[in-house]
Amino acid sequence: MITEQAVVLSSEKLSEGIFSMWLETAVAGNAMPGQFAGLYPGREDTLLQRPISICEIDKKAGAIRLVYRVAGKGTDWLSRCASGDSFRILGPCGNGFDTKKAEGLSLLVGGGIGVPPMLELGKALADAGKEFKFVLGYRNSDMFLYEDFAKVSGEENILIATDDGSAGVHGTVVDAITSSGLKAGTVFACGPMPMLRALKGYASQAGIKAWISLEERMACGVGACLGCVCRTVNKDEHSMVNNARVCVEGPVFDAEDVDI
Repeated sequence: MITEQAVVLSSEKLSEGIFSMWLETAVAGNAMPGQFAGLYPGREDTLLQRPISICEIDKKAGAIRLVYRVAGKGTDWLSRCASGDSFRILGPCGNGFDTKKAEGLSLLVGGGIGVPPMLELGKALADAGKEFKFVLGYRNSDMFLYEDFAKVSGEENILIATDDGSAGVHGTVVDAITSSGLKAGTVFACGPMPMLRALKGYASQAGIKAWISLEERMACGVGACLGCVCRTVNKDEHSMVNNARVCVEGPVFDAEDVDI
C-alpha cells in the first residue's frame, strides 16, 4: 500500500451519475481484482478518503480505472477533474478476489455500482484459462460498461437482470441465475447488501462457495478507526468479538464467514 499523487489520464461520463476515470499511479503495480483505492478530494471540506473499487488494472501502463457513482461532495469534485489534474491516492487497499479459488464455472455477479470490479476479475480469470460467466444487475436498460464486459467474455456469456424488466430478466441476479439453469462451481460477487444476502442463500442451497465484496462507509481505509466493521460468524482471535474490518480483512469475504 502506498500513498502518492495520482495523475488523471482521462475522465468521462458513462451514464446518469456514473463516471469513469483512468489514473496514472504506482498503485497499479500491486493491485488485484476486488481491491479498492482511497481518493482524497482536493477541497478543504472533504478531508477523508473516498474508497472506490478498482475496475481495471493496466500494469504495463501503470494505470488503474475507477468507475464510480457521484454520491456527495467528494465524488462530485472527482467527476469534475480533467486530464492532467492530480490528487492524493492511497492503495491498493484491502483483500481482493483470489482467482485460485475459482472451481468449475464461476459466476461473476455485480449489482449497481458493484458491477465495475467484476470487469478486472473477468479479465484475470480469462488469462488463467478459467470458465466463467458475468451476471449483471441494473436498474434499467441503461447498462453502463456492458460493451466492456462483452469484449472480455462475449455477449453469450453475460446474463442481465433489470429492476424494471427493460433488459434481460425482470427481477434480481438470483432470478437470472436460476432461470438460466446454470450449474455454477463458484460465485464471486459485489453489490448491495440485499443482493449479497440473496446470493449467500443461493450458494448455501447449491452447496457451492461464494466470495462476496462488502460495501461499507469508510473513514481511514487502513483499519485504524474501526468505522467499517461488519459482523462475523466467528470471534476475532485478537479482539474476541464477532467483527471484522471491511477495509483490511475485506472487502472480499467468504460468504460463510460473515453474518449478513
